[in-house]
Amino acid sequence: MTKEKCIVLLSLALGWVGPAAGSFAEGPCVSGLQPGQRPGPYAAIVSVGPNRGQLHCFICETADKPAVVVFARRMSEPLGKLVQGLDKAVLANKEAGLRSWVTFLSEDQPALDPQVVKWGKQHGISNVSLAVFEDADGPPAYKLGRDADVTVLLFVKQKVVKNFAFRAGELDDKKTAEVIKALPDLTGRK
Repeated sequence: MTKEKCIVLLSLALGWVGPAAGSFAEGPCVSGLQPGQRPGPYAAIVSVGPNRGQLHCFICETADKPAVVVFARRMSEPLGKLVQGLDKAVLANKEAGLRSWVTFLSEDQPALDPQVVKWGKQHGISNVSLAVFEDADGPPAYKLGRDADVTVLLFVKQKVVKNFAFRAGELDDKKTAEVIKALPDLTGRK
């Protein structure tokens, strides 16, 4: 057991609340499938993209192609910047067959749909589909963390190769650059 864990456990046992307890609780955000795991099928209602208004499984049509799936609990400017980067990457990696989509998690798809359409237009998204999954917890097999505002999974040949998870306020330009920088691992382009 690490020294930090011992301090936290001792602090909790004695009823002390201090910086050690807070730093332990705020470790890295963990959400979604981990590298090596296989993304399973799930269907979401498409808000922006060729299958607008239809229940669609992007995983089913992706097969072995490289893909980036983003699960998001809310729309934000930082998420918009990330999706704009993915939008450009999909266009630049058309030859490699790169695909990407955003799945918003909500209990009320009809209410969220027009907001997603507006958000997509506001950010000029044209190569990344935007959809709504009608459950705030997301597809059960994906094990999305409740504290994760945004979860990004990169996969190819039906295996996750990278996982990025961010709590509300953690996604920024630096984190967006990290996600975009990982894309050559999927497409084979350096």
